[in-house]
Amino acid sequence: MLFNSLHFFFFFILVTPAFFLLPHQHRWKLLLASSCYFYMTFVLVYILILGFTIIIDYFAGILIENSKGKKKKKFLILSLVANIGVLAVFKYYNFLNDNLSFLLGNIGYQNHVPYLEILLPIGLSFHTFQAMSYTIEVYRGNQKAEKHFGIYSLYVMFYPQLVAGPIERPQNILHQFHVKQYFNYANVVEGLKLITWGLFKKVVIADRLSIYVDAVYNNADQHSGLTLIVATVFCISDLLRFLRLF
Repeated sequence: MLFNSLHFFFFFILVTPAFFLLPHQHRWKLLLASSCYFYMTFVLVYILILGFTIIIDYFAGILIENSKGKKKKKFLILSLVANIGVLAVFKYYNFLNDNLSFLLGNIGYQNHVPYLEILLPIGLSFHTFQAMSYTIEVYRGNQKAEKHFGIYSLYVMFYPQLVAGPIERPQNILHQFHVKQYFNYANVVEGLKLITWGLFKKVVIADRLSIYVDAVYNNADQHSGLTLIVATVFCISDLLRFLRLF
C-alpha cells in the first residue's frame, strides 16, 4: 500500500476518525492492527520478520534495564546481532555472494554458495534501525524499557513511519502512545497541509525527476557531460531530502 495510492486514502480516512472515536485504552490496538494490515499489503509473510525482531528487542530492553556491567552489554549485543543479521541476510547476502563469486573466479574457483530468491522487505532498514535505537537508548539509560508489549510493537510498527521513516528515538515517540490524544481542528488542518505538500513533492517533483534519472543511468554508456551532471544533481537532491528524514 503506497502512501500516494487510492488504497491508502481510504485506509487513512477510516483509521484516523476511528482513532478519536475509540476510548483511549483501546486506541493502541487499532493503530497496531492497522499498522500490521498496512505492512501485510506488501508481502503478507514478511510480518513474521518484524515479529521476530520485536520479540527479541522487547525482552532485550527489559533484560538490559535489569542488568549491570558485562551482562547488560551482552543483551545489547544480542539485540544488535539479531537486527543486523536480518538486515544483512535480506539486503546484503546476494551482494556479498556476487563479490565472493568474483573473487573466487579470479583465482580459478567456482562459487557454490546458493543465491536467495527473495524480495527485499519494504522499509527493512527503517524499522531495523528504529528497533536498534530503542535498545541502544535503554542501554545508555536515556529510555526506560517499555513493559507493555503491544505499545512497544506499535513503536516499531507505527504505519506512518514504518516504510519511509523518519527514524525516531524512543524518548520522542513512545510516551505519546500512552498519553490520551484529543481531537484538535487546528492540528488536523496543519497535518493535512503537510500531507498535501508531501504528496506534491513526491508525485509531481520526485517521481518526475526519477524518470529522467532512470533513463540516463540505465543507459549511462550512451550519455556524457551535461546529461550525467544533471542526472547526478537530481540524485543528490533526492539524497538530501532522504537525509532530512534523520
